[in-house]
Amino acid sequence: MMKRRVVIIGAAGRDFHNFNMVFRDNPDYEVVAFLTTQIPNIDKRVYPPSLAGKYYPKGIPILSISMLEYVVKKFNIDLVVLSYSDITQQEFVELVSRVLALGPSFTIIGSKYTTLKSRVPVIAVVATRTGAGKSTVSRRISRILRDFSIKYVVIRHPMAYGELEKMVVQRFASLEDIDKHAYSIEEKEEYEPHVKDGTIVYAGVDYAKVLEQAEKEADVIIWDGGNNDIPFIKPDLLITVVDASRSISDLKSFPGLINLILADIIVINKVNLATDDQLEKIKSEIRKYNKRATIIETESLIVVDKPELIRGHRVLVVEDSPTVTHGGLKYCAGYTAAIKYGAKEIVDPSPYLTPSLKKILGKYEHLKGILPTLGYGRELMKEFERVLNSVDCDTVVLGTQSEITRYIKVNKPVVKVKFVLKERGEIKLDNIIRSFLRKYKVHSRN
Repeated sequence: MMKRRVVIIGAAGRDFHNFNMVFRDNPDYEVVAFLTTQIPNIDKRVYPPSLAGKYYPKGIPILSISMLEYVVKKFNIDLVVLSYSDITQQEFVELVSRVLALGPSFTIIGSKYTTLKSRVPVIAVVATRTGAGKSTVSRRISRILRDFSIKYVVIRHPMAYGELEKMVVQRFASLEDIDKHAYSIEEKEEYEPHVKDGTIVYAGVDYAKVLEQAEKEADVIIWDGGNNDIPFIKPDLLITVVDASRSISDLKSFPGLINLILADIIVINKVNLATDDQLEKIKSEIRKYNKRATIIETESLIVVDKPELIRGHRVLVVEDSPTVTHGGLKYCAGYTAAIKYGAKEIVDPSPYLTPSLKKILGKYEHLKGILPTLGYGRELMKEFERVLNSVDCDTVVLGTQSEITRYIKVNKPVVKVKFVLKERGEIKLDNIIRSFLRKYKVHSRN
């Protein structure tokens, strides 16, 4: 029987996981290439033989999605596998149509074949779209477990943008670990807040091995999701975060709607940014897909360390990249703070962009007047630093969770902004977690 030739479309995360779970040791398929999208500068690599397995002695090339037509025709591809997240309905239809017009079959691999089972209870935090506030919810759950004296770790959705053989299993317990092993600003944005809170974070490329290591030092695992992807590890409690400030259509992105359907708990976040009418419409839409989940409402509050450096000043707003690029938001914490605290002017960074940054941001027509933290690799990080420092402004307003001033030189005064979660209503997350621990007989080690 001839092997079916496959390409996997992804963004250095689920694509590698799906390969490891379904294709790596499968003699019926030949994965010809990974095709990357969403994240810049992560192609022109090889998925190494040590990770690819016995059928791939030369590894597997990692190419750009722009080469889809070329690869499908040249290698007579039989099957194209969708393995990334944060896709709108329109983007989904366009991708399926683009593939089917070339002739191959198109598929998405179900969780039955890709989800790992943990020996310890798992709380998963996911979302319907990037930027909904997963991180603040994950950190809130971490603090609750810490207050209950429960031994836990966080397993983070992968961001495998560096040297893959060095990223098979990653353990971050200190800022030094992050500085040594994190390849991009995006990784630092996600790991730093956890580590500063005293939480150990695991990530990597091979999640069977990641899970095996994490289980050795935890009585509970928190899955901290990426984008709006479904968990890699089977959750015993699935918490889905919904952004109340977004349009109803954002509930139906892929695969975020799956998270909504499967949720045990739905956190409607940013309710302070929505009208009562918006909130009721969101709740009504949620109940069309999930009638059983408990709904918790939370506010997302801005905290600014030096508001006096915003008021009356010309400011450059820096936002975390995924939220405002493929996450689709026009702005986030930084811009919100600049408006709230009366900036004289929000300076447009576009005249200062390097050609490569201009090309990357040109894909996102909704982005105006802000600078995303585009630091994927050393060269792009240097370009980001150069642009940041060349903008003619008084203050840089940092809406990113990472302390970028630790590793990027900024030649202007800096204001740090973050969102803080505030629960409202009678149903609280600590009561939910207490019941969960009782159900799975998890006790304090003290």
